[in-house]
This record gives sequence, C-alpha cells and structure tokens, in this order.
Amino acid sequence: MRRSVRRSVRTHAGSRLAGPALAALLAAALVAPTRGLLAQGTPLTVDHYVPVVSKAPSMEGQLAQIYVRERVLAGTALRSRGLEGRVVVFVHGAGTPAEVSFDPPGASWMQFLAEAGYDVFSMDMTGYGRSTRPPAMNDPCNLSATQQAEFVPTLIPATCAPTYGFAATTIESDWHDLDAVVEYVRELRGVERVHLAAWSLGGPRAGGYAARHPEKIASAILLSPAYGRTRSAAPPARIPAPGSAMTKQSRADFVALWDRQAPCSGQVEPRVRESVWTAMLESDPVGATWGTGVRRAPNVTTWGWSRDEVARQQTPMLLIAPATDGQVNPERVRELYQDLGSTKKVLIDLACSSHNAMWESNRMLLYEASLEWLRDGKVEGLETGEVRLGY
Repeated sequence: MRRSVRRSVRTHAGSRLAGPALAALLAAALVAPTRGLLAQGTPLTVDHYVPVVSKAPSMEGQLAQIYVRERVLAGTALRSRGLEGRVVVFVHGAGTPAEVSFDPPGASWMQFLAEAGYDVFSMDMTGYGRSTRPPAMNDPCNLSATQQAEFVPTLIPATCAPTYGFAATTIESDWHDLDAVVEYVRELRGVERVHLAAWSLGGPRAGGYAARHPEKIASAILLSPAYGRTRSAAPPARIPAPGSAMTKQSRADFVALWDRQAPCSGQVEPRVRESVWTAMLESDPVGATWGTGVRRAPNVTTWGWSRDEVARQQTPMLLIAPATDGQVNPERVRELYQDLGSTKKVLIDLACSSHNAMWESNRMLLYEASLEWLRDGKVEGLETGEVRLGY
C-alpha cells in the first residue's frame, strides 16, 4: 500500500514548492537545462513526512510524522527509477537532528554526495528536529533536576517533579521509525536496498537495523559509532525505563563539549560552528524559547547490537574513528572493526578530528572517502583494512 505522505521542495532561498508547482519546476529542468538554479547543479532540498504508528513509550500507538530531508540534483530525481546503489539514508545520533548533523550551510555532507549524483535522504527520529515530539518533551519538569535548575526562575519558578518520569524513546522505537523511512524511500525510488550513513548513537540505530533487515541495506558508513561489546542483547526488564524523559543542550554546552576535543589549530571553523548552532535552534522552535535557547532531545533506552550480533553481520561497513573524539573513544570503533563478521570492512583513522568530524576542517577527507566507498566499495583501493587520513 502506498503511504500517504507530504512532500515539498525548497530552493536555496528556502521557498517551498509542491504539487503542480513542483511538477512545473522539474519539467522546466528537462526542457531548459541551461537556465536558472537547477542548471547550475545546485541540489534541491525536498521535505517529506512519513507517518508511523509510534512505538516510543511516551506516545505508543499514536501517529507520528517522521521528517525526512532529501538532497538531490533535479536530473537524479527525475530518473526516479534505476537508482539502485545510489540511494543513501543518513541517521543521526543521540542529540542533534539529522538535517543539522548532515546538512548545515557550509558543511553539508548530504550536498556533497548529492552533487556526485546520489539521492540522499536524512531522517529525524521521533522526538527530534522536525519530527513529532512526544508531549512530555514540552514540559521542562521532565528534564533532570540539574538541567531544570538552569531555567529557574526564568522559565519555571523552581525545580519540579516530572509529569512523565521515564525515557521517552527506545532503540526499538528508533528501529521502527527507521524501517518506515527505509520502506518509503525504497518505494519512492524503486530500489531493493539503500546505503545507511550514521553518526554516534546512529551507529546502533543503523547497525542494529541492518542486522535485522540485511536484505534492505547495501552497506553502512558509521562515523564514531557508539558500539559496546558488552551491551545487553535484550531490553531491560522494565520498559519504559525510569528516568528523565529528555535532555537539553545550550550553546554554552555545545561549545564547551566541542572545544574539549579539538586540540588542533584550525580544527574548528567559527563560521561553521555558528551555522550549525543556528540550524540547531531552527530545528527546535520550542527549545529556542527556553532560556537563551536550547536543543532538546529524548532520552533513549538502548540495547542490542553487541558483540555476538555484530559477529554475525555481513553488511559491508566503512567505520570512521576521529582521532581526537572525546565522546566515542576511537578504541571502541576499532573493537567494532575487529568484531564485525563482514569480510568487506574498512576502518579510517581520521587525524585532527573530533566527534563532530563532519563539520570540521578535515571533513572533505571524510566526504571523499564516503563517496569512494559508495561508488567502489573501497577506500584507497582497500575493501578490507585500515586507512589513515590527514596525517
């Protein structure tokens, strides 16, 4: 059954086109390839909303809309079929939504791949960015007491008891959201398999999903994947798990966390950092009104994708371990490389790069390696092995 979805297209100036206007724009690209924005090779930005009956504990059984952003050249989109091997779905980490992670102005991994002829999508899980947020996330009392204290007395008069005292989502609800998006993209583009690209907690999201649905996944690119050899294979006895429903990040939090893991000269570019933070607040119009502005994210109960599961996995994987990552120890990424059962696996040691490598000065090394992997299944001629970049 075809999904009921909403779709619109934005040009670089941010205007939206849909229905007949979209058809006219794409038709114009066919008949007048030398004129206007499309002829210059600038990828379109297409917004999709995919409905899913939520499995998130904080809104289980309710309808959620999953936001999906597409970056694609008009000529690629007009092919619509025959794109096997050229469709990529990006999956975000624990805090930053996908359109900010992978498509901020000035440091867009998605745009880079789209300009190379790939049809590139990203998705926000339930509770993130432009996707549906559980109602519990609108109540600052559902932050931890420590984080609440930062909003006293400007937002709340005093720290308060939670109205929902549990983690808002789970890894299983994330897999459920991801499956809805993968199915939608497979149908939209007429492909059997897609590539996944993921960051941080996106590693267990994408890697765990690929382990459960290998027939749908061509390969995976995992930047700083949050792998745990000893993570429980089974969910905890109690779901939803007790605790705060969500967390927040202010600009001060964002800057301090980044600076602690960026020792190299020129590693962080101020204009890119400002672009990312601006996009962060735009993705969360409610959080932007809390204090000086914050980005909210649900707390996620995780399990699975531990050593035994990874050892059975045959999905080809490109793993990237940024050398100065202070959030996912590069050694954990190396352990994933060692444990992975696939015979097609490459580990990149990326110099002078933090957990936020896709926004930093060495990002083109990452982007170009990912393109080579998607195109050839290799990096620097290797389909299995270790590569050092930027040294």
